[in-house]
Amino acid sequence: MHVDNRGRFFRSWCHKEFVERGINFVPEQANMGLSHKKGTVRGMHYQIAPALEAKLVRCTAGKMFDVALDMREDSPTFGKWFGTELSAENGAMIYLPELCAHGYQTLVDNTEMHYMASQFFAPEAARGIRFDDPAFNISWPLEVTEMSDQDRNWPSYGA
Repeated sequence: MHVDNRGRFFRSWCHKEFVERGINFVPEQANMGLSHKKGTVRGMHYQIAPALEAKLVRCTAGKMFDVALDMREDSPTFGKWFGTELSAENGAMIYLPELCAHGYQTLVDNTEMHYMASQFFAPEAARGIRFDDPAFNISWPLEVTEMSDQDRNWPSYGA
């Protein structure tokens, strides 16, 4: 990120830099979401074959706690989650490989996020895991204030 008296500039995507790091990520779709209320949770979403989907996520307004949950059964980090704060101010992004479920909680009102996905949305391949599944014990920082019925009703792992 470059910051000077005019403001800031940063590259939000560079295929060459990903390839140099051994990541083959080519965006097919970009999405934005706005959540009005602090404490809103969206997720945990992922797609299965043949529509496996990697994501690159950033916050464009406000602040959010972003979570990646490894659902790759052959991975040494299967069932582990990672959470980090993304904000418009810090400019941080998170890359989620295929078969990593994604979710986030807004930390302030009117939080907006943007993500690029390596695959088009495929309803027949869409899957989800409960945000409060005891098998994974994700530590959300705030009380949940808003959530879609679909996200609230995802099954627990193994159900």
